[in-house]
Amino acid sequence: MLVSAFRRTAVVFILLLAGLSAQAAPHIVSVEKIWDQGEHNAFTDIVRFNDMWYCTFREAGNHVGSDGTIRIIRSADGKTWESGALLTEAGIDLRDPKLSLTPDNRLMVNMGGSHYEGKKLLGRRPRVSFSSDGVNYSAPEKICSEGDWLWRVTWHDGQAWGVSYDNRIDKEDEWHLRLYVSDDGVNYRIRTLLDVTGRPNETTLRFMPDGTMMALVRREAESKMAWIGTSIAPYLDWNWTETGMQTGGPNFIRLPDGTMWAGHRYYPGGAKTVLSKMTTSSLEKVLEFPSGGDTSYPGFAWHDGLLWMTYYASHEGKTSIYLAKIALD
Repeated sequence: MLVSAFRRTAVVFILLLAGLSAQAAPHIVSVEKIWDQGEHNAFTDIVRFNDMWYCTFREAGNHVGSDGTIRIIRSADGKTWESGALLTEAGIDLRDPKLSLTPDNRLMVNMGGSHYEGKKLLGRRPRVSFSSDGVNYSAPEKICSEGDWLWRVTWHDGQAWGVSYDNRIDKEDEWHLRLYVSDDGVNYRIRTLLDVTGRPNETTLRFMPDGTMMALVRREAESKMAWIGTSIAPYLDWNWTETGMQTGGPNFIRLPDGTMWAGHRYYPGGAKTVLSKMTTSSLEKVLEFPSGGDTSYPGFAWHDGLLWMTYYASHEGKTSIYLAKIALD
């Protein structure tokens, strides 16, 4: 009897531990579609500004074209969303919008601006727009240089940092990364060229508490595997590691506990949007979200112990904007 009771107790204890372990593992709390009113809704970002949620993305007729506009929606609770603004520029495809907060507490939207003739790209140059109230925005203003694509801006110690990619030097043979810095988000100067090969392009920068800058870089040639780079001030010398994972639309966030998480397109078995555990030298896929087809380009925010992530996907037949909430411990 005692042996049997002991076994039953042991089984209950093991099941309890298994349940606790499953609960503690990273898991998706919810996923909701929050916008599908455009014909093609894509390339997202999210930020919390003045106690409101703001999500931005491109609305257009298709993935590539000359009709791209930047939609900014807002919400008080993350459940009910309304359109807050629509940024347009005649004859220009505005795309890949990213949100950040300036040191003087303005909402900043940086985006690409491409000029097409049919489907032929004639030129491109980044733009920026600002808002003090989340409702009224300045007209998109040209920044950097013709041919640049300043993909995302990260503020640190009062300065805006970002990486631009282009193929102006060797045309189709190789693409080049420039590390830019600005004191006001409008006037940028080159800090250095980044020694990344394999047609590097979309790059997200983040800063560690000690000031170390980290970069996650998408690559389109050679192995196509993403690179992670680290550098200390003044950010002229970099150490690079190949991750062994191909990414698309990469973004990452460092949480208060020091862990880092990356969101990106995952290619094996068909395109999906995934969340990966990230270190200074590696990516490890952890979660896969309802997604497929044309998908990825996540935005991140940490709020009340949950990771909020926006992304877009076409698995339901139309490219739409989704909001996922993720518990990580």
